[in-house]
Amino acid sequence: MDLTKLNVSHNVQVAGVVSFYMSAALVMVFVNKAVLNSSPELPLLFLLNQLVLAVVLLHASALLSPRIEIPRLEFSSAKKMIPVTLVNVMGLVFNILCLRGVEASFFQIARGLVLPLTIAVSSVHTRTIPGARVVLAAGVVACGFILGVAPHTLATIQWRSAPSGISIIYGVLSSLFIAVHAVLIKVSLPHAHNSTIQLAYWQNLGSAIFLAPFILIQGEYGMLFELMASPDWNGRMFVWGSIITGVFGFLLCVAGLLSIKITSPITHMFSSAARSVIQTLLGVWLFEDLLTSNRALSIVIIALGTMYYTWVKSGESAQTSRPAVPPRDPVDVEKGSEVMDLQAPVRRDEKMVA
Repeated sequence: MDLTKLNVSHNVQVAGVVSFYMSAALVMVFVNKAVLNSSPELPLLFLLNQLVLAVVLLHASALLSPRIEIPRLEFSSAKKMIPVTLVNVMGLVFNILCLRGVEASFFQIARGLVLPLTIAVSSVHTRTIPGARVVLAAGVVACGFILGVAPHTLATIQWRSAPSGISIIYGVLSSLFIAVHAVLIKVSLPHAHNSTIQLAYWQNLGSAIFLAPFILIQGEYGMLFELMASPDWNGRMFVWGSIITGVFGFLLCVAGLLSIKITSPITHMFSSAARSVIQTLLGVWLFEDLLTSNRALSIVIIALGTMYYTWVKSGESAQTSRPAVPPRDPVDVEKGSEVMDLQAPVRRDEKMVA
């Protein structure tokens, strides 16, 4: 009876975390898109607002809970965080520029190469060759991406033009930096005392510092004052959108940590696939996005390839974590933890612009 209650309690926790994660991610995408539609001239300033608010919320959380530890701001630690922070902010910039230029329902397709690029970067970093089934999964996802970005007659004949080539390039670059970031996280985490909260703090604070001067160079501060003087600009949308996405970005970080702790990789991937479908349908409904057969099939293929990859890695983990003969070398026991290696970027790139 007690075991049954524990199973029910665990299932409720999993359902709650998955629902929270999906809801926060969907809110992030659509509020981001609404703000970028109303203020397309201020993408970097909008991103800066989210980063600063995330830092403020981390400080507030540290006051409320002793589990939230803010790192000491030491120059030696900051230098070690520069590579992962630079890659993080560049990935976020390309992410938001991609979302600005494509429809909400097309956003997942534009970033469809996250998994293949992550596998490639991880293989180069570890100097290993991925298995045949892993390569197959990456190939399926890549085919889905190609199908989605291929020109379609309906996209040019009907009332909306196809996404620009530069927006798709932004999506590919975002995917590449997400893949590199996944490798750098493992290198940088020991410098943050193996605390994901401290690493998140360093990245948000550092990204805001790196981003601020580029906003000045781009002239977005001056553009902001011009828009404030214009009666046609919806300033409330920009302000409230910055607050909502900043708060939900912080909550999404928490939800990601809970998801890693409570759910399995397969559960996470299935929820991500379901979110892609919901995001597409909501994009068509809220923003009147164009949904062609190419795009619909592309989303399905990318989701299937990603889920197949997760299933393969989970199976490999189960085999390596339960050896038939006790290993002589303790290092062999650690091989079973590698199933989560390539799942981190799927969660990370949704923190600010899901």
